[in-house]
Amino acid sequence: MSLTTIKTITPGSPAHGAGVRPGETLTAINGHRIVDVLDYKYYSYDPELELTLQEGESQRSVSLTKEVGEDLGLEFETYLMDRARSCANKCVFCFVDQLPKGMRDTLYFKDDDARLSFLLGNYITLTNLSKRELQRICDLHISPINISVHATDPEVRKTLLGSRRGGEIMEIMERFAQAGIVMNCQIVACPGLNDGEVLQKSMEELAALYPQVKSVSVVPVGLTRHREGLYPLEPYTVETASGVVRQVEAFAEDCLDKHGSRIFWCSDEFYIQGGLELPDDEYYEEYTQLDNGVGMLRLLSVECNGACFGAPEDIWVEPFSIATGVAAAPYLREIIDSAAAKCHTELTHQVYPIVNHFFGETVTVAGLITGQDLIAQLKGKDLGTRVLIAQNMLRHGETVFLDDVTLEEVEAQLGVPVIPVPQDGFDLFEAVFGC
Repeated sequence: MSLTTIKTITPGSPAHGAGVRPGETLTAINGHRIVDVLDYKYYSYDPELELTLQEGESQRSVSLTKEVGEDLGLEFETYLMDRARSCANKCVFCFVDQLPKGMRDTLYFKDDDARLSFLLGNYITLTNLSKRELQRICDLHISPINISVHATDPEVRKTLLGSRRGGEIMEIMERFAQAGIVMNCQIVACPGLNDGEVLQKSMEELAALYPQVKSVSVVPVGLTRHREGLYPLEPYTVETASGVVRQVEAFAEDCLDKHGSRIFWCSDEFYIQGGLELPDDEYYEEYTQLDNGVGMLRLLSVECNGACFGAPEDIWVEPFSIATGVAAAPYLREIIDSAAAKCHTELTHQVYPIVNHFFGETVTVAGLITGQDLIAQLKGKDLGTRVLIAQNMLRHGETVFLDDVTLEEVEAQLGVPVIPVPQDGFDLFEAVFGC
């Protein structure tokens, strides 16, 4: 069965009204061959469509009219209408290679799929795209696309990615820029490999493609304790991390003067590792790089403070606790205390920084905290009536931590409800104050 075979049809949808049937294979829309979800999304956007459907040896055409951009209501065997493409690189900093053995199989899959970049915001390296696929991105104007650049110097990038095609990055990005495609980029900085002069060159060459290169995040390499046999990398120190931040900030100021945008931002983690204050709200412009941890804590503070306006004062709040990563803990204390002061509310609460024993103490972000570390470090502590955690500790749409411990198991061990909270200041305010 083809992966473009229709599995189900939403009742009342345009496809349902036109008589499309489950089990048929969608082969073309308005004469354009449908290979995967990109073709499907692009060619089904128009209001008047002719669908070519195949079932066994039988082929038929169905015409329908709908609203511009309205979904047809078709579901296929897989979301991509194809198999996800795995990464062909051997990056020296790959986080998947640093996972301990025995975790669920899906965590070891390395995706590097351009379709997921467009549809879900995943970052891709561009090293596994054929000439046809590169041309299709230009033809369909797949934009924006998120690119893991890491370095623009061809030889350095080949080393970083462990791929001979790694050196083609600027050629491909220049082609995308000429096609009018917007690109958001990421640089994972590794001490001694792609920082310093290499980073400066990367910033200069990427800035030359503005405004098609809209934003670039610079994040420190993440290192776990499971690196036996891997490329020797060291974490950033306070001195070297602050040096990277200063370098990026200086170049970003030049970009602001020249282009009207900073273009380049360091992640919150770089500021924390460098012992530096986080920039103000205005610094982050549109917060384009939130998914890479750029400005996340500042926006959380701004939103939580904004939630205070119009909120009742002297709210009675039952005692509670927050469990988060070591990096974010001081900022969360400050955010919660500031909101309580604005609402003239007395709080009884604790913020517990969870040391990551599962991946290693150098991993300090909340999203990589496991259920077993929560249990080990919170059991027997004064937790109040509930524990708040970041929702991104859990598998998307589920209640399972990275180590396969369930939320229910953690609650049973701690004896209080454990409440996942989205990365949003208004949601945090509601979870704390109940309003």
